[in-house]
Amino acid sequence: MTYCVGMLLDAGIVCLSDSRTNAGVDHINTFRKMTVFERPGERVLVLMSAGNLALTQTLVSLLRERLAAEGASLHTVSNLFEAARHVGDCLREVHARDAAALQEFGIEFNASFILGGQISGEPARLFQIYAAGNFIEATRDTPYFQIGEAKYGKPIIDRVIRPDTTLDEAAKCALISMDSTIRSNLSVGLPLDLFVLRSGVFEVCSHVSIDADNAYFDMIRNRWGESLREAFHALPSPDWIPG
Repeated sequence: MTYCVGMLLDAGIVCLSDSRTNAGVDHINTFRKMTVFERPGERVLVLMSAGNLALTQTLVSLLRERLAAEGASLHTVSNLFEAARHVGDCLREVHARDAAALQEFGIEFNASFILGGQISGEPARLFQIYAAGNFIEATRDTPYFQIGEAKYGKPIIDRVIRPDTTLDEAAKCALISMDSTIRSNLSVGLPLDLFVLRSGVFEVCSHVSIDADNAYFDMIRNRWGESLREAFHALPSPDWIPG
């Protein structure tokens, strides 16, 4: 299992992913779930994945192969919608090759993706791509997507993230969301990849790897927990229960 979140803001895009995969409690490994495709000055795209690791890695490898081939690729498509469609088409190719074989072994074709970024000539955009290759786009009413183990980190995002949220506030919110998920689910864990893209700047603003020695994330984890406990104790107890 994994957890990835992508946020579309007026100021740009913030994405965060963990890197833990597991096939049981005694078989836990680290694999990056975030891939960046960049042509500085012209386009920056980020892809995050969740699901069957063999399938998601195959999809990323296929996308990279297309970069060097003639025809459509993430370096040649004219806009983010076409980029999402390209990822979906490649995913359908993987499905056509592998789905039946997986089914014979009782394995579900399980893969989902978040694709975001900006291509010159249009604003930053964010898409969620499903296992069937279809996709939806983030809007001002729904400015974020989650894939993987999403339920633990959702409440803080719902309370905080709005289109006018600043990039630094969004990054802080994403890290709190990730901390909540890590604390509640052992299948999500460090290191993390944090990606920030500023609107109108066609190069990566920040791409940081966060491990157990990261002082800022350690501070976030401790202070957020303390603040929650303080807020809880400050609330009045229900008056219909005897003390």
